Amino acid sequence: MTANTQSVWQLIGRPGFSGARRRRVRSRKLSIGVTIIAAMLIAGVIVNLTGDPVVQDLGQRLLPPSLQHPFGTDDLGRSVLVRALAATTLNIPLAMGAALLPMIAGTLLGLLAGYGGRLSDAIVMRIGDLLQAFPSYVLMVVVVFIIGPGIGAFLAAIAIINWVAYARLVRSQVLVIREMDYVHAARVGGLGGPRVALRHVLPNALPQVIVYLASDAVLALILLSGLSFLGLGVAPPTPEWGLMINQGRLFVQSAWWLTAFPGLMIVLAATAFSLISDALDDWSRV
Repeated sequence: MTANTQSVWQLIGRPGFSGARRRRVRSRKLSIGVTIIAAMLIAGVIVNLTGDPVVQDLGQRLLPPSLQHPFGTDDLGRSVLVRALAATTLNIPLAMGAALLPMIAGTLLGLLAGYGGRLSDAIVMRIGDLLQAFPSYVLMVVVVFIIGPGIGAFLAAIAIINWVAYARLVRSQVLVIREMDYVHAARVGGLGGPRVALRHVLPNALPQVIVYLASDAVLALILLSGLSFLGLGVAPPTPEWGLMINQGRLFVQSAWWLTAFPGLMIVLAATAFSLISDALDDWSRV
């Protein structure tokens, strides 16, 4: 390598190439995560349109994985593969919705706490402290018991409990952003407080919220499956991963596939959401 070539290489610098590499890694993680989620949802829609995952065939009960039934069959002769894929149209949208509802509530309350003054800040944060004083899973079970089992109870419970994390995140961002020069300029220009908060402060606090939303979908997915496993979530015979694991636990020694494959579906979906969250986090740091 000549001296001129070396100087050109040094001028370009490795950080530029590492930056390009980081961008490729971010794009790859986001593409893989989105592709996995999209493929699971498409497969679930196709299965629900072409068959009935709740139809029983007792002559085919507890068959091990084979070419005819790649995930085997359950104790009622239903294909575990069909039911596991059909459950994607329930688990994944519910996980996304269960993360979105507390995000909306927490973002608005965090904006109020960070920009609305000491009184609103004290009220919102003390309510958040009160909710966080209890173990989240135990509090969620209590809320579901009060409201009653079901999807609506799950969404209400997770919205009541999980908004606190979003509120704290948004509040911390708002406390910094509200002291920026452009915010002061907007106030001096005669814009009202709500308009400044919604148009100038909130948009700049959202990137970290969106990152947390993607990672929170993993927690919502696990909470949904856990509640269904306990009998407080989705009711049978609706296919749902946690419910399928609960129904297969009695046969865990003789029919391992009843719990293994729904569990793998949870892991796969959680991994996809984690990849999306990591990619968004990398982009937010640029």
